[in-house]
Amino acid sequence: MSNNPVRCPWVSSDPLYSSYHDTEWGRPVVDDIRLFEKVCLEGFQSGLSWLTILKKREGFRAAFAGFDFKKIAKFDEKDVERLLLNAGIVRHRGKINATINNANRALELCEEFCSLAT
Repeated sequence: MSNNPVRCPWVSSDPLYSSYHDTEWGRPVVDDIRLFEKVCLEGFQSGLSWLTILKKREGFRAAFAGFDFKKIAKFDEKDVERLLLNAGIVRHRGKINATINNANRALELCEEFCSLAT
């Protein structure tokens, strides 16, 4: 019997990618912060490989207050400039501004529906 799990063909041999596939991909997210993180990371991934984003995920978490959208909604231009200098993330002004905007939209949704994930 083989110890190799069955994986989708898009999974590379990179251990980070394999771990993501085996433990996260295709699984429901029921936590508001984790769901907001996934939405934001998908936005940053546009035009890039998902593996690039996975490799920078801890940098994103540190730079974006753990993806706490209540905190990100308060980010201002000074924060945007700080993020543009952070080599640990994808430094794209439009994607950074979109994340801040999405944080404000997430707050509105939570006010109306109590949660993003449920």
